[in-house]
Amino acid sequence: MFLEEIIEDAQLENDRFEAKAMLNHNDVAGWLKSIAGFANAGGGDFYIGVEDKTNKLIGFDRKAADNERNFFNNQVNEHLNPRPLMNISFVPYQINGKERFIIRIRIAESPVKPVILKYKNIPAIYMRRDGFTNGATYEEITEMCIKSRKNQYDVLVSDVKYDASRLSDLSAFYERHNKGARLKEKALQSLGFMNNDGYLLNGAVLFLDNYHEGKTDVQCSVFSGFHKGSERIVTVNKFSGNITSAIDCIMNFVTQRMNHSFIKLNDGRINIDSYPERALFEGGINAVVHRDYYLDGTQIQVDIFKDRLEITSPGGFYRSEKSGKTYDLSGVVSRNRNELIARVLTACKVMEAGSAGFAKTMQAYADADSEHKPYVCSSSDHFTLVLPDLTYERGVADTSVPVLNFAPVPQGTDFDEKVLSFCYAKARKASEIAAYLGISDSSYFRKRVLANLENNNYLEKSKISKASYYKTNPDMVVLA
Repeated sequence: MFLEEIIEDAQLENDRFEAKAMLNHNDVAGWLKSIAGFANAGGGDFYIGVEDKTNKLIGFDRKAADNERNFFNNQVNEHLNPRPLMNISFVPYQINGKERFIIRIRIAESPVKPVILKYKNIPAIYMRRDGFTNGATYEEITEMCIKSRKNQYDVLVSDVKYDASRLSDLSAFYERHNKGARLKEKALQSLGFMNNDGYLLNGAVLFLDNYHEGKTDVQCSVFSGFHKGSERIVTVNKFSGNITSAIDCIMNFVTQRMNHSFIKLNDGRINIDSYPERALFEGGINAVVHRDYYLDGTQIQVDIFKDRLEITSPGGFYRSEKSGKTYDLSGVVSRNRNELIARVLTACKVMEAGSAGFAKTMQAYADADSEHKPYVCSSSDHFTLVLPDLTYERGVADTSVPVLNFAPVPQGTDFDEKVLSFCYAKARKASEIAAYLGISDSSYFRKRVLANLENNNYLEKSKISKASYYKTNPDMVVLA
């Protein structure tokens, strides 16, 4: 029997799932780190009595299950601090007329972080990500502390007193985007710019004229080709200043260097810029609003390549589960990491209150084809908005997949070439392939695209722990 036969909601391909046939008494830290990692991330399910990889039920009799649960509890109490919030239950099943049990531990995300594993007097902090448990990075530990304290950097009180004469850049920025209206002290007070004693909050300090303490640094670069490393750097500009100047710096750098083209029509032409102004401005605003200002020594990175623009901001999306690469920008919703900064920029009318991610960016690229759609890449310590160059005809070049030549697939689709290239070097799940193509993982996609490629011997299908993987048959394609 297998786990999915007795538990309907088992998330077998989810990164919040782990199973052990039994607890290793000689390597307690080996499985305790998974419990700590779940608690430090978004929680998860940990099963005991279930074989790893296959999810086959091993189980225990009632007495053995009780002993295993007690051992688990004792080790958690001894080595994890604070103790994670957990629900431990026995799940019964019948096999050959005998009752057996597996143990299900549901670990909740800890409200107090980080959860520390201390074994043999050596403390360690772990994080669950992408289905694996590893040591937490500095950025992840900082993020955990922020979540635990619930204190965002920008709303902490500084030791700097309010002085209207030091806010000329912010006042000019406000007037420019508010049809000449003046920014008044009363408005700043209502935004929470300073406390009752007149001390500025940290976020307010970042708007001061002549701010040069490094937390708002921006580096802008132009590369000659498609990626960093082997490509020649044409231009590098480094900027250090306040938030409004940083936004202007990003806009000026890109607009002065991007390409311009046009489409001929019967009665005239349509001018095209590499990057729509609306999308570019939205990208700069998002970078400063969602930046993690706790991370010293970091910078917003603006990189122009032959086929795209990348705007990278330090810190992953705050309290968001979005990760990896996604083209569905409407689904990228992150809580504001910097509430005061967001309120100020909302008052300046350069972002909307309660803005749901990158809606304006999607609108700016609404008429673009599939090769020119923007996307976001997010990880634990940074996020990147990628804007394709609309004047580069071939769209964004994906240098991670090869170019293939092959005979046309019988009853093939427009997705065949991309699927075979994506699956050439590595076996992929259907959900991964759909995400790469920017389409939904639907039954139609699996039957019309994947099954057709498999039936015609272009894709080879295999199963790993109940999940189906697809890999390109090398005998059917040739590297270009």
